[in-house]
Amino acid sequence: MAPIPLQRDTVQRPGTGRAGHAPGPRPARRTSLPGIPLTPAAARRFVRAALAEWTALGAPAAVGFSDRLADDAVTVTNELVTNAVVHAGTTVDLVIALEEENGDGPAAALVLEVTDHHPARPVGGDDPAPEPASTGPATGELPDPAEYGRGLQLVATLADSWGITYRTGRKTVWARLPVDDWSAPPTPPDRDALRRGLRAAELLAPAPRRTERDDAVWDGRDAPAFLAEASALLAGQLDEDLVAAIAGQLLVPRLADWCAIWLETEGGGPAAEPRLARVRHSDETGAEALRAALEAAPLKLPAALGAGPVPVPVPVPWPVLRSDGGGGDAVPHPECPDGAALAFRITAGDRVLGTVLVGREGAARMPEAVASLIEDFVRRLGLAVGAARAYTRQATISRILQRGLLPSKVAEIPGVTSALVYEPSDDGVVGGDFYDIFPCPGDRWCFVLGDVQGSGPEAAVVTGLARPWLRLLSREGFGVGEVLDRLNRLLLDDAMEAAEAAALMVAAAGGGQLHDGTQARFLSLLYGEVVPLPGGGVRCTVASAGHPLPLLLRPDGSVRPAAEPQVLLGVVEDVAYESQVFDLAPGDTLLCVTDGVTERRSGPLMFDDGDGLARLLAGCAGLPADATAERLRRAVHAFAEQPPDDDMALLVLHAE
Repeated sequence: MAPIPLQRDTVQRPGTGRAGHAPGPRPARRTSLPGIPLTPAAARRFVRAALAEWTALGAPAAVGFSDRLADDAVTVTNELVTNAVVHAGTTVDLVIALEEENGDGPAAALVLEVTDHHPARPVGGDDPAPEPASTGPATGELPDPAEYGRGLQLVATLADSWGITYRTGRKTVWARLPVDDWSAPPTPPDRDALRRGLRAAELLAPAPRRTERDDAVWDGRDAPAFLAEASALLAGQLDEDLVAAIAGQLLVPRLADWCAIWLETEGGGPAAEPRLARVRHSDETGAEALRAALEAAPLKLPAALGAGPVPVPVPVPWPVLRSDGGGGDAVPHPECPDGAALAFRITAGDRVLGTVLVGREGAARMPEAVASLIEDFVRRLGLAVGAARAYTRQATISRILQRGLLPSKVAEIPGVTSALVYEPSDDGVVGGDFYDIFPCPGDRWCFVLGDVQGSGPEAAVVTGLARPWLRLLSREGFGVGEVLDRLNRLLLDDAMEAAEAAALMVAAAGGGQLHDGTQARFLSLLYGEVVPLPGGGVRCTVASAGHPLPLLLRPDGSVRPAAEPQVLLGVVEDVAYESQVFDLAPGDTLLCVTDGVTERRSGPLMFDDGDGLARLLAGCAGLPADATAERLRRAVHAFAEQPPDDDMALLVLHAE
C-alpha cells in the first residue's frame, strides 16, 4: 500500500497562552492527514522530517534534539494520531512547533498538536464532549482511561504538560516536550554545517544509526540506576498496556535493538492465546514489519520454563529494515547479520502474566550482564502488570456496582427542565454520592441527592438500601418529613444489626476489636417533592438532613437558601424532620449539590467560602438548566489545579 503524501505548510504562530508555553512567534510545521490506518505512520515520518529540517537550518534549540527527545516526540505523535483516527475517524491536523528559550521564560520545548473534526466525541470515548472552548487537564493529571483513552496516559508520562482544547466542530490534544540539552556547547563554525547535516540525516532516517553500547557499564552502578528509574516509571501505572509501552521504551535502544511484549489474556482459560501488546524497534520503519512477523509466528515457550532468560531463534532474518528510498514500505537490509534474542517470562507470584522477547543485532549471544539486568527488569515489569490488573479488576467491579446502584435514567418533570452532573472521584472504588428523580402517585415527582459516609463497599451497602427505601416510602404517600423520619429509623436498625453481626464474627475469631462493622451507617440527604401548578411553575417541598442547603435563584439574580439545616440521617434516634414549601415560578432555578462541590479545596480555601457558590449561581440568572450546570461544573474544576478528590453531584431544576 502506498504511503500517504504529506502536505506541509511552514507557519509562524504566536504562543497560545497554555501553561508553560513561551510567548511570541515560534517556528511550526503543519499537515493534514486522512482518518485512515496509514495516518499514524505518515505522522511519524512528518515529525522526524520537521526535526531534521530545524536541525539542518541551525535552529538554536535544535542543539538539544537528542535521540530520546526524537523518539518521545514520535511516540507521542503516534499515540495522539492513533487516538484521533480510531475514536474520531475524521481528517487529522498535525502541528509540531518549536518554542525557543525566551530569556527568563520557559526553556525550549517541542509542542505537538493533533486536531480532529468530530464535534461530539471526546478522546477515546463515546460520551458527548464538553461545550466548545473547554480545556482539559494542563498539568498531566491522568483521566480515567475508559473515558479518555489509554494513549493519553503514555503522553502524560512523556510530556511535562498536556491538555485537551475543545472548539466548535473540532478538538485539539496538545503535549509539550522539553528540549533535553539546551545548554550544549556549539560546534566550531567550520564543522557546524557538516554536523547539522549529519544529525539531520540521522533524525530523518534513524534506521542506519547504530548505537555503540558499552555493556561493561551494566556491571557497575548504571544497572541499579536503570532499575531504579524503571521502578519509578512503572510504579503506579494502572493500565497494563501503558505498562507494556513504558517497558518497551526502557528496553529499546538502551539494552536491545528491538523488543516484543505479550500479555496473557486474563480469565481466558488455558486455550487463550497471549496478545502482542507492544512491539518496539530502534528503527522506526521496522516496527510494523517486526510486528507482522511476530503475529504470523507467535512465540510459544514451554509451560515448564521458569522466569529466567531463554535463548530463542530470531523470529525473522535480522529485522533491521530501511526505507526503500521512494517513501514506500520498509524492506530488509541486504547486509543484515543475524542477531541474538532472549525470551523472559513475566510473572507475579506463581502466575504467568506474559512474555518479553528482546533482540540484538550482530551478536551471537546476549552479554551475561545485560541478560541478568533484563531479568531483574522483567521481575519489576511483572509486579507492575499484576498491580495494573488488580486495579482494573477492582475498577471494573466498582463501575458495574455503581451502575447498579444508580438509576439508568431519571424522570422528566412536567414544566421543569433538569440537568445533572455526577462525577465519582477517580480512585477506582464505589463513590458515596447518589441521586434519583422518579414519579409518584398523585401527580407528584420526587428528587433525591445523597452523600453516604465514606466510600467503597460500606458506601455501596448504604446506597443500595437508601435509594429503594426512598422510592418505596415516597410511593406509599408519606410526606417529605415523614419519609426522612422513617429512613432514619431504618438506617439505625440496620446499623445495629450490622454491629451485632460484627460482634459475633469477632467473638468467633477469638476476640479482638471491632472495626468497620460498628460504624454508624449515616448519610446526608436532600429530598424533595415537586407538584405542577395549574398556572405554570411548580410547588416544591424539600428537607435537608445534614446536606448542603439547596439554593433558589430568581430571574433578578437574587439567591437564597431553600431549606433549613437538620441533623444527618442514621445518627440520632428521636428526630422529627421538617420540610419547607415554596413555589418555583417560571424562570426560577433550584440548585442542589453535594459537599464535593461546596468543600472543593484549593490550599486552605474551599469553594463555598464567602458564599462562593451562591455568588456564582447569581451570575447564571436567565440560563437554562444545562448551561447553569455546565458553568458550575467548570468552575468547580477550575477552582484548583489538582482534579477533585471527592465525589461530586450537582442537580439543577429550572421552571419553564
